[in-house]
Amino acid sequence: MSSATACLSKAVLTVDAQPQVSDLFVRLAWQEGWALQRAPDNKAALALAKASLIDLVITGEKIPMLDDLQLLAELHSIHPHIRVIILKQHGNPEDVIASLRQHAFSYFRTPFDDDTLAEMARMAVTQSCWVDGIEVVSAQPDWIRLLARCTRETAERLVQFLRQADLPYAAREDMAVAGYEILLNAIEHGCQFDPEKYVEVAYLHARRMIMCRVKDPGDGFALEELRHAAVNNPAGDLFTHLPAREEQGLRPGGFGLLLANKLVDEMIRSEQGNDVILIKYLDPRARGDSPSLPPPV
Repeated sequence: MSSATACLSKAVLTVDAQPQVSDLFVRLAWQEGWALQRAPDNKAALALAKASLIDLVITGEKIPMLDDLQLLAELHSIHPHIRVIILKQHGNPEDVIASLRQHAFSYFRTPFDDDTLAEMARMAVTQSCWVDGIEVVSAQPDWIRLLARCTRETAERLVQFLRQADLPYAAREDMAVAGYEILLNAIEHGCQFDPEKYVEVAYLHARRMIMCRVKDPGDGFALEELRHAAVNNPAGDLFTHLPAREEQGLRPGGFGLLLANKLVDEMIRSEQGNDVILIKYLDPRARGDSPSLPPPV
């Protein structure tokens, strides 16, 4: 069977699916016209993958991570274009790193949002022949360096992995949204959505702050020259930049830099403008909010 044929398949396989996942994929299969199969465990899933073309596999939440990593490797040895979304009931940063290294399509740990999982599944089965766009340069739980292919889909996948960080929900979401906006800005304006180019992403989790660095291979820009970005609008005016975007044939939007700046405590740009660091403080003293707080234990 050719890889091109495999990529046209819309067959989805769930493994040891819990009720929430089972119900979700029954609805999705009906809505999207997918052929849904079910397996009680990884051994049965592997047998089904050997017998028929499977486009997407959703792993079982309660199955040990090591077993899922073995399944992932075996599936890719059979059909390199199979996409695998790993679900885990109790995940940790080491599991996220392992799933990145083994080229999982995405990773979710409970509790997860049905709509987000559904969108990731749709992306998995509608993409053309898939070659993973995330390369791990180095990784440990508190410091990860990656190269991300310059496509919107890669940005969305990468941010979902970063959303699994062990952080308070608000801080995790703020950094995820801000990081996505900066990453998408780098992919669109620094690389013109060229899939042959890569953006460098580093994510660091220290005791009192989290940091995300995004560096693209473009020539950079001066912030004050971005007429198409809302960040340069006059105070109180959100829409001055829109005519400039129309002139340049850019998609509607332009609010990414402004949004990112509002969600994090510091946004630091290099002189060239193609290297951005986002910082979110976890300790109020780092912002100067509560100097009287006792030191951490």
